[in-house]
Amino acid sequence: MKENRRNFLKKTLYGGLAFGVSGYAGLTQYGSNPAKENEASAAPVAQSKKGKSVMGLRCEPIPEVRIAVIGLGRGADAVNRLSHIEGTKIVVLCDLHENRIKSCQNTLKKLGRPEAIAYTGEEDWKKVCERDDIDLIYNATPWHLHVPISLYAMKHGKHAVSEIPAALTVDDCWALVDTAEETQRHYMMLENCCYDFFELTTLNMARKGLFGEIYHGEGAYIHDLRSLKHSKNGYHNMWRLEYSKKHTGNPYPMHGLGPVAQIMGINRGDRFEYLTSMSSNQYGLTLYAENTFGKDSPEAKATYKLGDMSQTLIRTVKGHTIVVVHDTTSPRPYDRIHKISGTKGYAVKYPEQKIALEPNAHEFLKPEKFKAIMEQYEHPLSKYIGEKAKSVGGHGGMDYIMDWRLIYCLRNGLPLDQDVYDAAAWSSIVELSERSVLNRSNSVDIPDFTRGEWKNAKPWQVIDMETVFC
Repeated sequence: MKENRRNFLKKTLYGGLAFGVSGYAGLTQYGSNPAKENEASAAPVAQSKKGKSVMGLRCEPIPEVRIAVIGLGRGADAVNRLSHIEGTKIVVLCDLHENRIKSCQNTLKKLGRPEAIAYTGEEDWKKVCERDDIDLIYNATPWHLHVPISLYAMKHGKHAVSEIPAALTVDDCWALVDTAEETQRHYMMLENCCYDFFELTTLNMARKGLFGEIYHGEGAYIHDLRSLKHSKNGYHNMWRLEYSKKHTGNPYPMHGLGPVAQIMGINRGDRFEYLTSMSSNQYGLTLYAENTFGKDSPEAKATYKLGDMSQTLIRTVKGHTIVVVHDTTSPRPYDRIHKISGTKGYAVKYPEQKIALEPNAHEFLKPEKFKAIMEQYEHPLSKYIGEKAKSVGGHGGMDYIMDWRLIYCLRNGLPLDQDVYDAAAWSSIVELSERSVLNRSNSVDIPDFTRGEWKNAKPWQVIDMETVFC
């Protein structure tokens, strides 16, 4: 058993994100807890509380944030971004592949940074978390290691961040919440889309009341991944194709859901109450396989459970609604939708950025008026750091804004913009949407991961970067 486990880890540890695009979801054999048909609709309840709430958690300021980056597939980009941020020190690089460590060391050298300590063992992430010269574990490993590494990091006194999803099961969502509360350490899921420019601007508009009461939102992850899923050089060990064979529901709700949930004040004045989810049949993967490999190929004959189109409808305690869409197998352009609908106006991002406001909300703003209002309500964060973000890069700059803001909060002892409750609520949709689909779209309760703290918490404020440094 130990030998099999070592072989498995050696094949999968750190390398799962070296190929393909951002985002991933878990496989059954990798530790997820797939939904079962006819399972009761009630979501798992919280265990007894082990610590105090981390809502609005403030920790001691860290003048220089000492960072370990674990997983240098996608983590290599993080090494570059973090090295451009003042007040950071990359202390450790950890990956099974020595060539990745060498590449990241070269990045540090080019940017005038000292060489980092290297770890290459299959379970060296534990040794990294145990070090006493690390403040932040930046976890860019494959999805199935997000929970174990993050829990281990917090239990050893480190702040922890991980790429999405934070977890694949409701139980693991609770484990993250419980551990953050027990250790009083920050945990953040790195949802970069919350920091994209249009999303930040509409957040600012929402806080300023332009849309009135926002009672409905829509978000999505629509991205044609058929060729990558079927490619042996796409996702490590073809994990995304394997997921499609074993699971349905929405395996990746965060990109579309996160910005909308933040704008609508989820976990801060409102919370998710229940959802219902429905998926279409699967067509895209089979048709692609038939056309690419032949109708008699194993790929064409395989059974794929993930419906091409998944739609999840979430209702909040305040009676607001959110639609979350997932589709990675249809021939259509990339789309995160990002729709905001309120009593005074409406915004949409794809395929074009548009705004409609009262008293003429029956038509979109003309280009010149749209440009003016976008400039007027540009979020102070993107206004302050946006040009630098675009030059450094990372999905157009939003990754850099996310990292910069994370480091800024840690250096100044501020609460993080996204906390462990957000990570748990957004990630819980993975399991709960599948449970609904397998139970004829019956509604499924969504746990209150804040344990009631949402009632008195205030939505994330729009920070004023012009005065915050004074």
